[in-house]
Amino acid sequence: MTDAIICAPMRIEARAIRRGLRSIADPPQVLRTGYGTGRSADRAGELKAGSFGQLVVMGVGGGLTTDLSPGDLVVGTEVGVVTCPSAPLLAGELRRAGLPARAGRITTVDHLVRRSERASLGADGTLLADMESAPLAAAAGDRPVAVVRAVSDTPHRPVAGIVSGGLAALRSLRAAAPVVQRWAAACAPRQVLLAGPRSFCAGVERAIEIVERALELQGAPVYVRKQIVHNTRVVGELEGRGAVFVDELDQVPDGATVVFSAHGVSPAVRAEASRRGLAVIDATCPLVSKVHAEARRFAADGYTVALIGHAGHEEVEGTLGEAPDSTVLVQTPEDVARLRPRDSGRVAYLMQTTLSVDEAAEVSGALRERFPAMRAPGSDDICYATTNRQAAVRAVAAESDLVLVAGSANSSNSVRLVETCERAGTPAHLIDGAADIQLGWLTGVSTIGLTAGASAPPAVVEEIISALSGLGPLSVSERVTTTESIRFGLPKEVRQ
Repeated sequence: MTDAIICAPMRIEARAIRRGLRSIADPPQVLRTGYGTGRSADRAGELKAGSFGQLVVMGVGGGLTTDLSPGDLVVGTEVGVVTCPSAPLLAGELRRAGLPARAGRITTVDHLVRRSERASLGADGTLLADMESAPLAAAAGDRPVAVVRAVSDTPHRPVAGIVSGGLAALRSLRAAAPVVQRWAAACAPRQVLLAGPRSFCAGVERAIEIVERALELQGAPVYVRKQIVHNTRVVGELEGRGAVFVDELDQVPDGATVVFSAHGVSPAVRAEASRRGLAVIDATCPLVSKVHAEARRFAADGYTVALIGHAGHEEVEGTLGEAPDSTVLVQTPEDVARLRPRDSGRVAYLMQTTLSVDEAAEVSGALRERFPAMRAPGSDDICYATTNRQAAVRAVAAESDLVLVAGSANSSNSVRLVETCERAGTPAHLIDGAADIQLGWLTGVSTIGLTAGASAPPAVVEEIISALSGLGPLSVSERVTTTESIRFGLPKEVRQ
């Protein structure tokens, strides 16, 4: 048996939870604590001195918002005066199990909530009301605590008790019980090693600031071709402020303002924008612009340009467009073997700025072996931020059982961080946020390395640390391999 206790106020709730735990070899103890605030307060007083390791409160409750339905699960982030930091982890695990779950505030009241009260109780964003959770959760003290409530009634379907919608709520409690057990099993003291540097680079900060200033100066909407940077959080926040992200320029009205993303565009895209009379603000990272200039220069000098990069990436497409008749994409040493330049004595290479250093070295080495007279870029194409973050994550991976990389799946530099860890022999996972952390990853893990790709906001790292702290005592330290002070200027269109 684990050292977790699951508190269920009513017998029918406890029965549903026990049924859900039948397949668990060593299930947590399910304790019926009694209906209402008075009985819960009394039982909480007894629990405080108990020897349990983790405390979970499960039961049904009344939904306060119109977007909840009977059977939905609410995982408490704040329950009375108690904060439950690991709620995003548990809510994410419940969703992966196929259950409708949200993390949010839960309030405890001393009576059944009437229809007229729901709007006022939910005015501050609180999702659910019950009559037991707050005193029971407080009994956990400094031990890990989670609160999971299944919605039995909603503002559209208010009832007394759990008659209408109660069956759906009980089914959800039963299905949630094994997931809650996984949460309890994942609770343990841990250490987090932060890689430094991490998160935003100068090019990403510049690109985001360009869109923000364009919105301030011109008002919404401001159109952005492609994602300004490859991160779902950043894109979502800018959309909320009035940015409109489009795939191609034909989705932008004539004469409107359009921002080119940090990854750059081809001359053909620039020509179309000019023809359409669009007001262009160029957020291309200066380090990408450098690669574009090199491609034009090599092509003008009669060289075949071998571009080392990944097919389909926006940066690669933009660079290929600078000299399409002279540039060939090479992704692997096998591509190098198939390369047929016009003149084997006039070959040059360039790189996508967000490549893995090791990956790029393998392909460039194959090029140099086949074409000894090959020209290289004047300075390293892989950007400083990519190189620095790979070195930093390599340092923490050497000391970690597991590495978490904050970043979106379409972020090349973030994916390369995962690959860097895996090449070092340390398991690593790419996550957009705390809710993506699978509890099974944490089994037997005492030291977690944590970094963020160059397009991931620093706030995501803080949210991940907070969520992990809800699983038990957490110590956080940093491994800094270098410091960054680079800043890029803004284009004239958004200078104030």
